[in-house]
Amino acid sequence: MENELLLGDILKAKKLTIATAESFTGGLFGKKITDIPGSSEYFLGGIIAYSYKAKEKLLKVNKRTLAKYGAVSAETAKEMATNVKNILNADIGVSFTGVAGPSLQEGKPAGLVYIGISYNNTLVFKEKFGGSRIEIREKSVDFAIEKLINLIGGKT
Repeated sequence: MENELLLGDILKAKKLTIATAESFTGGLFGKKITDIPGSSEYFLGGIIAYSYKAKEKLLKVNKRTLAKYGAVSAETAKEMATNVKNILNADIGVSFTGVAGPSLQEGKPAGLVYIGISYNNTLVFKEKFGGSRIEIREKSVDFAIEKLINLIGGKT
């Protein structure tokens, strides 16, 4: 919870807002952010889009992107982060797409995740986390929180 507090302090100090587009994390990022009292000052909301159809309809991910690269891809993560930022009119959009496991999805292994962060530009981080389904989700959200702290806190 320490990093969530720090992220919240940075967002408040810089008067920035954030929105999330979550797939395999199922809202875990939004939950961790809103566990902090006063998070309504900077957290605008999130969209949980688990299926292809939800990614297309709610997050405006291009059907061609999904067909060509799949839901678990850098291209999809980038569109999710950029689009949620625009849809909710936030300063920052963060996205999560990946395979929590235990089995392959789209031929991609459990633990493969893509995290998109749209701030001044859109960055996508490809990671491979080990552990259980719950651990992979936790590690992904914690990773994103650390990246956000570094990016907007000026530590890169």
